[in-house]
Amino acid sequence: MTRWKLPNETGIFGVLVVVFVVLSLLSPTFFTVSNTFTLLLNATVIAILSLGQTFVLLTAGIDLSVGAGIALSGVIAAVGMQDGFSWGVSVILALLATVLIGVFNGLVIHYIKVPAFIVTFATMGVASSIPLILTHAVPIPILNPSFSIIGQGFVGPVPFPVILLAILALVAYVILSRTVFGLHVYSVGGNRESARLAGVNTAKIDILVYSISGLMSGVAGLIDASRLMSGYPTAGSGNSLFFSISAAVVGGVSLFGGIGTIPGAIIGALLIGTLSDGMNILNVSSYWQSLVIGVIILLGVTFDTIRTSQKEKVGFTKVISGKFAGKKV
Repeated sequence: MTRWKLPNETGIFGVLVVVFVVLSLLSPTFFTVSNTFTLLLNATVIAILSLGQTFVLLTAGIDLSVGAGIALSGVIAAVGMQDGFSWGVSVILALLATVLIGVFNGLVIHYIKVPAFIVTFATMGVASSIPLILTHAVPIPILNPSFSIIGQGFVGPVPFPVILLAILALVAYVILSRTVFGLHVYSVGGNRESARLAGVNTAKIDILVYSISGLMSGVAGLIDASRLMSGYPTAGSGNSLFFSISAAVVGGVSLFGGIGTIPGAIIGALLIGTLSDGMNILNVSSYWQSLVIGVIILLGVTFDTIRTSQKEKVGFTKVISGKFAGKKV
C-alpha cells in the first residue's frame, strides 16, 4: 500500500492561509476581489524575480544583480522607443541586455571561480550605473500606448502580468521537474563534483541558470516600466533583491543548493506580497514592514540550515551503518 505524502510546500501554504485569514479579520477591505487582484499584481515582480533566483539557488549560487536588472531593462526599453524603435524591438533589446549580464555572471563564476556573491555584487553595481548614465538620472517617459499592455493590460478581469507570471511559473516548473536540464540543476546543487564526474556539463548549467535569472529580472523590469510608463533609472533599488531571495528561501528553496521547487517559491512570494499589502492597508509603517520581512527570512534561513544539517547527519549515519553492517565490533 502506497503511503500518501503531503507536498513539501504544505507548511508554507498553511502559513499563507493563516496570514490571509488574520489580515481579512483585521481589515474588511482586505478580502475583496479588487484587493486580491491588486495583491497579485503587486506580488508579480517579486514572484518573477524569485523564479530566476530559484534556478540560481538550486545550484548553491546567488544572484544579487536582479534588482539592478529591473532598472536596466526598463531604461533600455524606454531609450529604444525614444530613439524610434518599435516597442517589440525595444523589449527584445531590454531582455537581451539582462540576459547578457546573466551570461557574464555564469562565465566568471564557473571559469574564473570567483564567488557568486562577489561577481553578482559587482554586476549589480555596473547594471545599476548604466541606467543612470544613459538617463542622467532623469526618468524617460514612454509615450507608446501599446507598451502599457505588459503592465496594465487585462485578460478579462485578470491583470496581464498575473497571466504572464502563471505562464512563466508553469514553464519553470516543467523545466525543473520534467527535463534532463532540471535534473542536472538539482544534481549540481546537491553535489557539484559528483555531478561533474557523472558527465553533467556544469559550465552549461552555471551559465544557463544565471541567464534565466537575468531574463526574469528583465521581464520584471518591463512590467515595472509598463506600469509606470516610464524608464526609471533607480527602479528595483529598494527591496526587490531582498524580497526575491526571501521569497524563494521562505518557500523552501535551500541556500545550500539542491532543494526547492517553483511552487514553493511562488507561495513564498505570495506570502511576502500578502504581508506587505496587508500592512499597507493597516497603515503599518514601512520601517516595520522591512522588520517583519527580515524576521521571516531569518526564520526561513534558520529552518533551512537546521534541515540541511539534519540531512547530513542522517546521510552520515547511513554511510557508517552500511560500512559496519555485519561486522563485529
